[in-house]
Amino acid sequence: MTIEANFTLDAKGLACPMPIVKTKKAMKDLEAGQVIEIQATDKGSKADLQAWAKSSGHDYLGTIEEGDVLKHFVRKSSGEDSAERKHEAITNNEELAGKLNDENTLVLDVREKAEYAFKHIPGAVSIPLGELEAKADELAKDKNIYVVCRTGNRSDMAAQLLADKGFANVINVVPGMSEWSGEVESDVE
Repeated sequence: MTIEANFTLDAKGLACPMPIVKTKKAMKDLEAGQVIEIQATDKGSKADLQAWAKSSGHDYLGTIEEGDVLKHFVRKSSGEDSAERKHEAITNNEELAGKLNDENTLVLDVREKAEYAFKHIPGAVSIPLGELEAKADELAKDKNIYVVCRTGNRSDMAAQLLADKGFANVINVVPGMSEWSGEVESDVE
């Protein structure tokens, strides 16, 4: 399984706190929403990076172990938790969970590919927000499209975009994957 990252940081052979020091520095050059892959050999780096990401407001996506190398994936925060929502049709995670077996329901996950790979709702279609304009025609206009992201913000923008393209039944799911307690799948071993 290959996870796409916008930037790869080599922190192999470095001991705590150097992987975090290098990650902090590299994050300054990333744009909000981009994903960094941190390659480390320090076994403590997983807990360290998880804690650092949480305390700094970034999204720790997960870690893949390949031999002695730990590949950590972190998404740079965009401050999206506080943005204003504009799409009218909104639902919550519990209501979406109740609709998953309905054949008229389509779950559209607009998070980045790396976020989706680590944890997503079974059967969800992955089209990152940045690709949605070009790929909207791939979606069935006759379905009830439930749009999810991490917090309900990117999904709000996606729902607006789809509504503008003539999709009638588009519902933004809030708060989305950050608090999803239903069944999930992972494309990562």
